[in-house]
Amino acid sequence: MSELWDQARAGDIRSLAKAITAVEAASGLGILAAAYPDAGSAHIIGVTGAPGAGKSTLVDRLITVARAADKRVAVIAVDPSSPFTGGAILGDRVRMQDHIDDPDVYIRSLANRGHLGGISAATPKAAALVAAAGFDPVIIETVGVGQAEVGITERADTTIVVVNPGWGDSVQASKAGLLEIGDVFVVNKADRPGVDETVRDLRQMLELGRALQWTPPIVTAVATEGSGVDEVWAAIEAHKLHLHDSGRIDERRAVRAAAELHDAVEVSVRRSVESRLAVESVLDEVVSRRLDPWTAASRLVDLDG
Repeated sequence: MSELWDQARAGDIRSLAKAITAVEAASGLGILAAAYPDAGSAHIIGVTGAPGAGKSTLVDRLITVARAADKRVAVIAVDPSSPFTGGAILGDRVRMQDHIDDPDVYIRSLANRGHLGGISAATPKAAALVAAAGFDPVIIETVGVGQAEVGITERADTTIVVVNPGWGDSVQASKAGLLEIGDVFVVNKADRPGVDETVRDLRQMLELGRALQWTPPIVTAVATEGSGVDEVWAAIEAHKLHLHDSGRIDERRAVRAAAELHDAVEVSVRRSVESRLAVESVLDEVVSRRLDPWTAASRLVDLDG
């Protein structure tokens, strides 16, 4: 594992892919331990929004702009898993084929495997490895989300919310979750009717919200044509500068570290509980109603018991 990570850090993409596979399968804790100290400086960009909003196409165009600025770019694209088979198409990379031969672009698809919040349990691990391997920025594209699946905000320095014309109206004001996490709003597919109304409604909703040190810009774009993508990148760079000038970058990264620790604890506890369930009769007692599920859960998570 140590040799594998040394090769990945030296620029070998195949080794990096193997390292991410290892940590996704929970067999690469040594790699994570070695990489984590070097993973804190990359700018993490989260891209989220409803299914079909054009997130992947926008990310593809942002890669092009970032490469023109001589950035080494990594993309972690999270795809939904089937609730029945656990499988995933992992198709976001299909929309980013223009960069497949660029050694300074690394694109990795991950299945969310039922993880809530629009990301997967392996997302922060993969992001840490690509950041430690020298990619900056790191773009995390979430699965299609609604108003509640906003886990990306704790994993990103800058969060982009992608919407389409017709999304914003007085009824949609209830989608407070997405409104509160956005650092940049992109009204994509702006060649469709209703753009001006959507921009106006988004602006009104933001003005009705709490006062913020940073006023999220609203950018219109047609990602399929590349229109507005330069402006989106400029907004990302402006927000990055704001975070560093205001000192809030340290606050955001502290929140990310706390979220990653909570996730790691949750995974560890779940595995411990599952191993105990395999050898104890607690489930049988619950099924037969000799024991209620809540008392059973308390017993199972009492790791010293």
